[in-house]
Amino acid sequence: MDLHAIDSKPGEAALTEKAALVPGFEMECREPGTANHRIIYPFFSYSSLQIIPWEQFPSENLTTVNEFLLLGFSSLQEKQLVLFPIFLCLYLVILCGNITIVTVICLEHSLHIPMYFFLGVLSVSETCYTFVVLPKMLINLFSVLRTISFTSCAIQMFFFLGFGVTNCLLLGVMGYDRYAAICHPLRYPILMNWRVCRLLAASCGVSGFLISLIGTTLVFILPFCNSNKVEHYFCDISPVIHLACGDAHINELIIFICGVLVLVFPLTFICISYGFIISTILKIPSAEGKRKAFSTCASHLTVVVVHYGCASFVYLRPTSRITSSKDQLVTVTYTIVTPLLNPMVYSLRNKDVQVAIRKVISWGGFSLKTI
Repeated sequence: MDLHAIDSKPGEAALTEKAALVPGFEMECREPGTANHRIIYPFFSYSSLQIIPWEQFPSENLTTVNEFLLLGFSSLQEKQLVLFPIFLCLYLVILCGNITIVTVICLEHSLHIPMYFFLGVLSVSETCYTFVVLPKMLINLFSVLRTISFTSCAIQMFFFLGFGVTNCLLLGVMGYDRYAAICHPLRYPILMNWRVCRLLAASCGVSGFLISLIGTTLVFILPFCNSNKVEHYFCDISPVIHLACGDAHINELIIFICGVLVLVFPLTFICISYGFIISTILKIPSAEGKRKAFSTCASHLTVVVVHYGCASFVYLRPTSRITSSKDQLVTVTYTIVTPLLNPMVYSLRNKDVQVAIRKVISWGGFSLKTI
């Protein structure tokens, strides 16, 4: 191969050979009016042009990515200005809805039961979950420079995955809570006492961030030396690991296994729990009793279907290198719609929460009149 005869495509900068004594070669890219830019091709040697493992290549000859460019919705161009007020309004509704639910659960004594305890924890987790992604996305919709530093990208991915996995596990625990309440009502106070509830909630959080730490580490230990353009509006696993230079197959396999553990196992557990729940409900003689039992489960099932369905589409795939524009639409669903759905479903379909909200509002009105 004659390295002296490498030319660029029409309209691109010409590439000329530059001497190198290490395995691999370096090229210089010259453009009129710009400084020389060194491009390193570490995969080839002059003599054999064989693939050289990254471990054998001198680290001082690697160029690393210091920041990423979040392309997000840049393909929509001027339409992004329309998205900003829409996403901003949805974000404010998410914050208000979840904060309202947490406040009502804390203030209303009748809601101090395991079902609403887990709902409150889920609302806190959902609020933090959206806070990790949406503010940066809103800023980027108006910003020309949509960069995020390497460290900030890793931190964003860690907290996004941490709260996301925690939500998945919490939904599984909430399914078990409904199973214990409906199938074993007499033993329910023992099965779901406050010590057990706190332990389950803490376990979901610790497990979620432990799995997130593993996933984030597996992504960012890879070398990044090519493009820094992330085809997404935040640092998610698939679009970021797609930019890695080294062999990521083992990392992707481990991440895929973690995805199976996080999504398939809890979802299977929820399905089994609801199998027993439906069987028990059908044995209830009164129609009113059946309706009430089903109504307590409908809200949870709605959130489960949307959350697990969208997350499974993105993360339960054999390789993280499969990315498409559909991923952005699906991730909008579980980063915006699901957190929005949670307070709306539980407040609109749950009479206990509705009554508690009215009480809190009436207390606030009485306090204001008193003042």
